[in-house]
Amino acid sequence: MTAIEIKEFGGPDNLVPATRPVPEPQNDEVLIKVEAAGVNRPDVLQRMGGYAPPPGASDIPGLEVAGTVVKAGSGVQKFKVGDRVCALVAGGGYAEYCVAPWAQCLSVPDGYDMIKAAAVPETYFTVWTNVFDRGGLQGGETFLVHGGASGIGTTAIQLARATGARVFTTASTDEKCRQIEELGAERAINYKSEDFVAVTQELTEGRGVDLILDMVGGDYIQRNISAAAVEGRIVYIAFLGGPKVEVNFAPIMLKRLKLTGSTLRPQSIQAKADIANSLEEKVWPLLNAGTVSPIIDSVFPLEKANEAHKRIDDSAHIGKIMLEVS
Repeated sequence: MTAIEIKEFGGPDNLVPATRPVPEPQNDEVLIKVEAAGVNRPDVLQRMGGYAPPPGASDIPGLEVAGTVVKAGSGVQKFKVGDRVCALVAGGGYAEYCVAPWAQCLSVPDGYDMIKAAAVPETYFTVWTNVFDRGGLQGGETFLVHGGASGIGTTAIQLARATGARVFTTASTDEKCRQIEELGAERAINYKSEDFVAVTQELTEGRGVDLILDMVGGDYIQRNISAAAVEGRIVYIAFLGGPKVEVNFAPIMLKRLKLTGSTLRPQSIQAKADIANSLEEKVWPLLNAGTVSPIIDSVFPLEKANEAHKRIDDSAHIGKIMLEVS
């Protein structure tokens, strides 16, 4: 099969097509003939040498795929050959074939092509477990998500709105802010010209934000604490601005804040299966009804994975960047 290898750590042009053996599914796995795969920030970190695959995972990048099951292990309980699925994987997605634990697979939503289906797993698994499981977002609460134009951001905005929350977000340009507000954010804040702490305090009449989802870190860590409401929660899923800062913890005590975070890729198959079950019950009806939907920025052929990474590196995209496997 054709797969994309990282010939050495560094820039996008280190992603090169190569020939690999078709993987063999284990007892609890299915083999998927991949038709589309998503491009995500963890793939970029892996390409640069900063995010090694967990033990036993493929060194091929790619954390989400959609396609058709062509082989199933003897322990697979739900899917069979011929089923159309999308799947969260720990690696191996940038390839013509990929294995996935059956418990991390979900049926393709109604009316979805494979590009759209492959845009679902990584962001929806991440948003659900962090915003709703860990963050406990409820209808009527206020929610701030940083990076609102990203795949995570566009997903979080829609799911939070569907829950009945007031949604605020940050983005880097006025045009991104306009499009994000069209997607459902009550207020998109251009962080280059506005202070999100001041804006959210004004929007909440000085109360602050109930839940913040952050992938920036750096100086946002202290500013998130300032923006949070009493009994607020802050959830971290990445640190694009750096994980190490000096923080004044006194407001955490005074506001009784909860700070938490997670990474998805290293979690156990059972933990990911639990998230998949929640998605099937709570989110798949919304996808099937068109209430929420992945936002596709651009699509590249598998062999042009380097060009897809250039697109994600320049941060001009809105929504998901995808690979199509012919």
